[in-house]
Amino acid sequence: MFIRTLSSINRFSLLSILRTHSTTSNTTHFGFDEVPENEKQTRVNEVFSSVADSYDLMNDIMSFGIHRIWKDHFIRIVRPDPQWNYIDVAGGTGDIAFRYLKELDRYYPSAASSIPLSESPITPTHTYIADSLEQTRIRPTSKCVVADINPNMLAVGKQRSIDNNLHNRIQWIETNAEELPFEDEQFDVYTIAFGIRNCTHIDRVVSEAYRVLKKGGRFLCLEFSQVNNTLLRYFYDQYSKTFIPPMGQIIANDWKSYQYLIESIRVFPKQKEFAELIRSCNFRYVNFENLSFGVSTIHSGYKL
Repeated sequence: MFIRTLSSINRFSLLSILRTHSTTSNTTHFGFDEVPENEKQTRVNEVFSSVADSYDLMNDIMSFGIHRIWKDHFIRIVRPDPQWNYIDVAGGTGDIAFRYLKELDRYYPSAASSIPLSESPITPTHTYIADSLEQTRIRPTSKCVVADINPNMLAVGKQRSIDNNLHNRIQWIETNAEELPFEDEQFDVYTIAFGIRNCTHIDRVVSEAYRVLKKGGRFLCLEFSQVNNTLLRYFYDQYSKTFIPPMGQIIANDWKSYQYLIESIRVFPKQKEFAELIRSCNFRYVNFENLSFGVSTIHSGYKL
């Protein structure tokens, strides 16, 4: 693993990045396919509705359990603080939020007895779907918020939070990462893990993160990326293509969804490209750290 601070690339390069990952103003990538922008989210929802119940099991199988090490390291970088308002986006199963709370309790045991959620303008199940953002933006009612667009993934996370006795410490929000329902400058830390590549407009997701973060707040993204060794990249590509879809069929009875998941990794911006996109959304001190030779990468930036 290593941290590498990036130098700026010119505006022409950034425009090339955005063109590559949104082929025209009306189309975008869904895996290797080019689809109308207004269809991608529906297709992504279908994928995650299909894999929700087996999602964490498949992550273990696909990564040989290494995703757990990546996520643990990710949260150690976050360094939770009990005073912070924290949001995890595209985190429906709760995997990152649970780690955040447990890491918080490890260093601040009193945080476990934090005040339960107060009454709020959202439903008792803490699920919110934005209709008119300009008129209905809200403030978080918990120090820990999980946002995801897919209700099936959220249902898995809610049940897991009950099983882990964390249900009274998390606010669950059903919403699009490109249009969060919160007022400006509400959070100290924003994380998104293995979710941003499934969004239609990556730049809008990062811009929304900037909007809802407080001054001094930090954006952290864990995502699959480009293996930086040519030989390892070849073997990794072969493994992905020949192993993951068949295992998806065996474990989840779903070949196509896992075929999409590996294709979505291939079309996601490479490390330097994504770092420049983050910087273009006004984040500062942007850097990244490769994990497992770049199989996944942690990107970081601050709102100043």
